[in-house]
Amino acid sequence: MKKKSVIFAAITIVLILAANLPLAWGYFSTYTEARGGVRIQPKKIETEIEEPDISDWTKHVVITNSEDGTSVYIRAKAFCGSEYNLTYEGDHWKPGADGFYYYDGILEPGMETPELLVKINNHPEEEDGQEFNVVVIYESTPVRYDENGNPYANWSQTLRARERGAE
Repeated sequence: MKKKSVIFAAITIVLILAANLPLAWGYFSTYTEARGGVRIQPKKIETEIEEPDISDWTKHVVITNSEDGTSVYIRAKAFCGSEYNLTYEGDHWKPGADGFYYYDGILEPGMETPELLVKINNHPEEEDGQEFNVVVIYESTPVRYDENGNPYANWSQTLRARERGAE
């Protein structure tokens, strides 16, 4: 008798599984296939900094966005010896908490920023053969848009540079 119940239970399980087989088969056999591909190239971002010679201990910094570039936000910062103080001034340049000065507009392709003047205070007296170096770095980031279409800058995003001709 026990053998009949086991056989009956096994047949019941097989029938239940067989009844659901078309659903399971449909789940496991539904797929799509894709071929080929499109390589997505990021928009070209090229900016250039122009720093004429220092006159009256002031560095004049102008940053240009290339003609075929994309719209960007710009920030700049200068470094010199720790015993010298730098002061910045320029229309449309605002100080940030991180020590950078931010151009307060969007730099469109082919446009350039207004001059950012970096003045070296308590500078040494000029002597023959004396060298003095002020390094200006600047960064650009592409203009991003939020879900409402408002532009913003994402300074935490890093882009990897590739050598020309490298694929």
